[in-house]
Amino acid sequence: MTDLRGFTAMADSLARREMLAVLNRYLALMCEIAVANGGNVDKFLGDAVMVVFGAPRRLAHHARHAVTCAAQMQLAMNDLNRANSKRGLPPLYMGIGINSGRVFAGTLGSEVHAEYTVIGDDVNLASRIESFSLRGQVLISEATYARCGRFVAAGGPMDVRVKGKSKPLRVRDVRGIPSLGLEVPARSKRKSPRVEGKIPFTYQKIVDNIVLPKVHKGTIRDIGYGGLLAEVRHGLKEHTDMVLQFDLPLIGRHEREIYGMVRHSRHHRGRRLAGIEFTSVRTRAEQDIRYFVQMLIQGSPKK
Repeated sequence: MTDLRGFTAMADSLARREMLAVLNRYLALMCEIAVANGGNVDKFLGDAVMVVFGAPRRLAHHARHAVTCAAQMQLAMNDLNRANSKRGLPPLYMGIGINSGRVFAGTLGSEVHAEYTVIGDDVNLASRIESFSLRGQVLISEATYARCGRFVAAGGPMDVRVKGKSKPLRVRDVRGIPSLGLEVPARSKRKSPRVEGKIPFTYQKIVDNIVLPKVHKGTIRDIGYGGLLAEVRHGLKEHTDMVLQFDLPLIGRHEREIYGMVRHSRHHRGRRLAGIEFTSVRTRAEQDIRYFVQMLIQGSPKK
């Protein structure tokens, strides 16, 4: 499952005809790569593409074909962005999620409309995995990784929480395919996904290791595993230390004594914004924040 990042923001500044041309060039390129690797383009979901390997035609080593396809797709984004740059367009990025498992496959519909597709829990998991991917990233499930073996160079396992599942799902970040000389280009400086929100919080400044008594209010505009972007009433200088408190309403937790530091501060459209990095977080609070982000990201736009 692939999903384009940044297209919605780009579309706001494009004429409708040009917007469709950009999207069609992207979709055409992704489909060509999918078919060349033995994949079956199942459907478009807005600007996302769902590709199936191993159905309706059997395909030996289908997991390897899928990962190879994903790596080639990410590399192809370089050519696409060079073409967009010549047209004065900003770059586009894509995240990819891959899962392997049993599915129900067949033609669904009626005489009015019918299509061949696959359904099942493992199909849904591919979409969930994609939702955690960063710009330019290829994430695969442990089931896919097990089928690929040493064919794939991947990062260490990461556990994520998926809606509808009581146990965490283990995923890995694909770095490349050594035997084919393919390397997935790193495109994001972020170490975790971030999700938009509108969460009230309070903070107190720390000066010379002393927590000042005055409590300030603000609003969290987006949050990730290691920090947040906050809208504040008063400007905050870079490197200001603070202690924060906020609720995580989706999971019913109240977090206190989250220590942070202002990494950047700016004005944007009449608002004062501060990027705050977490510098000291208790283990339970860290788990809560990760859980909150992972639950929210499966139903909210990512940044």
